[in-house]
Order: sequence, then C-alpha cells, then structure tokens
Amino acid sequence: MEEFLNELPKLAKDKHKENKTFFTKLKKKTPKNLDYTMQDLHEEEFERTDCLTCANCCKTTGPLFTDKDIERISKHFKQKPQQFIEQFLRVDEEHDYVLQSVPCTFLGADNYCSIYEVRPKACREFPHTDRKKFQQISNLTLKNVAICPAAFNIVEEMKRRIKI
Repeated sequence: MEEFLNELPKLAKDKHKENKTFFTKLKKKTPKNLDYTMQDLHEEEFERTDCLTCANCCKTTGPLFTDKDIERISKHFKQKPQQFIEQFLRVDEEHDYVLQSVPCTFLGADNYCSIYEVRPKACREFPHTDRKKFQQISNLTLKNVAICPAAFNIVEEMKRRIKI
C-alpha cells in the first residue's frame, strides 16, 4: 500500500486530463443507472480495500465540519461547541470550519480514528464515490483520486464499464 500511495499523486496527475474529459462527457450524457453502477463499484472496491492500511485522507486532508458535526463531537467531548471550535478548528478561505492542522488530530498511530463513532459527515462519506447524482461532484472526485487509492481504482473501473 505504501508504494502505491507514493505513486498515487503522479498516477492521478498522469490520468487527470483523461479523467476530466471523461467526467465532462458524463455530465453531458449521464447514464440512467449511473448511481447504481457507482454504488456497485464502490462496494466492490471497499471489499478489497482496507482503509486502516492507508488513512491517507486523514493524513493529508482535513474534513469540513458542519454545525451538526460540531454539536455532535463537542457533546462527545463534553464541551460546549465554542470550546471545541477554539481547540481544534479554524475557518478557511471559504468560511468553513476545518481542522487547525493535518494530519487529523483524531488519527492514531494505528490509523484508527479516536472519534470514529461521531466523526464528521465528510469523513463518513469519503471518498464520496457512492453518492447519489455522482456526476455533480466530478471536481471533488478528480481531487480525491490523488488522495485515495480506492477512489483512483473506482474511477479507473468506471471508465472501463461506462462507455460514453
């Protein structure tokens, strides 16, 4: 996994133009069963992929924290939301709450998340490859293939299976 992770940014960069073209066509001519196909691809990939051997998303990026996330997590820590915000979060350029730093504060050396049961929605849904109306998040997916080996594999398989 480590070797693949080291190669992933270059692989994603090499495939970027091809992927961008594919997603542009996908938006123009979306197959009727795209969401079902994506769910199948997602499930198949995550039967083979163990996130605990990777955790690259937690090591290299930070999730967006919604107000609901902040409420839930601060409650978990028995803190007021404002205390949680001051201790762990900052406001980014787009005025969203994000972690003060990466790797994620809640990631252990064993790649386990210390707040897994109450983790942010963005973490629960990452890499977003089984989302409804998948074609609407192509820009996000293009970024995620450089971070997540599973997302990279899903997009590669998607290009083989979906002919547009």
